[in-house]
Amino acid sequence: MVGWPGSPGDRATPRHGTMILPEVALDPLGLDVQGPNVVAIGGGHGLAQVLEGVQVYAGDIVAIVTVADDGGSSGRLTSTLAIPPPGDIRKCLLALSPEPSIWRELFSYRFDTTDVAGHSLGNLMLAALQDVFDGDFPTAVRVAGSLLGARGEVIPVAPRSLHLRAEIDGRWVDGQAAIARTRGTIRALCLEPDDESASADALRAIRMADQVILGPGSLFTSLISALMVPGIVEAIDQASGRLIFVANLTTQDGETLSLDGIGHLAALQQMTGLTRTGVIVAHHGDLDVPEPVRQLEYEAEEVETFGWHLVEEDLADVGSGWPQHDPIKLGKTLGELV
Repeated sequence: MVGWPGSPGDRATPRHGTMILPEVALDPLGLDVQGPNVVAIGGGHGLAQVLEGVQVYAGDIVAIVTVADDGGSSGRLTSTLAIPPPGDIRKCLLALSPEPSIWRELFSYRFDTTDVAGHSLGNLMLAALQDVFDGDFPTAVRVAGSLLGARGEVIPVAPRSLHLRAEIDGRWVDGQAAIARTRGTIRALCLEPDDESASADALRAIRMADQVILGPGSLFTSLISALMVPGIVEAIDQASGRLIFVANLTTQDGETLSLDGIGHLAALQQMTGLTRTGVIVAHHGDLDVPEPVRQLEYEAEEVETFGWHLVEEDLADVGSGWPQHDPIKLGKTLGELV
């Protein structure tokens, strides 16, 4: 599709002077050309589940991924190699690459011994590709997607890593990982630096989308952190594609333990300045949830006071040991909302 992110004119050349792959291989692999352009925004496992699900109906898929993660392998690489956090990027690439391959095995591999214990090989490969392309991380991600045969495009929301700070019950907590595990009510959230503009490819994808999906995933540290990057919410507010907020199944022990369902929606709007409304897709049915986590529920009348429309379906993965979305069920529901 002309102008869709990742087109040939957007590519960088590696410092060694030759392209690693044939040029055509850098384009995202298309799905049903008659299907809609779908953009999904967020991070973590929730975004990956959406990307798995939308492949059943989408024509083009773009994932716009947070760059505020500072935990685990991603945090270590961000601090030592000056690379945007690669972990959520890698999860999204794998979600868009369902076919078995040696590249998929390599990007999924995680070391468990010696100095590289805890690192994913996929994260290290993204770091290496960034170095090969003279620090151009978006191009590194596109090349990784080509190697994996990804059925879509994965775009970091900003070209470099961002630092999160949150005011929780009157005290400031630094860093995504610390915020995510801190119990209490988040009163304020800020990004540093606060003037890092969103990726031009991300903004273009939102403008061209037939459907823009927010969540599921960690409300503050994945979704809101991505939406707070300057330009993203403005692009969503001006876009013509249908807006969908996929509600989490449960609270998260830490950052959202004190919020109910409508509290998630209120925080989303208040902290990002989002003015557009759309459809909330929520799970219908009882879940077995261990304390202190609670199942999230929504009432249609209350949702409508915020200007949103509620759609409830059975979306849970019954075979999972922890409540999470079933990508097949989620994809079916989202496909009916184009």
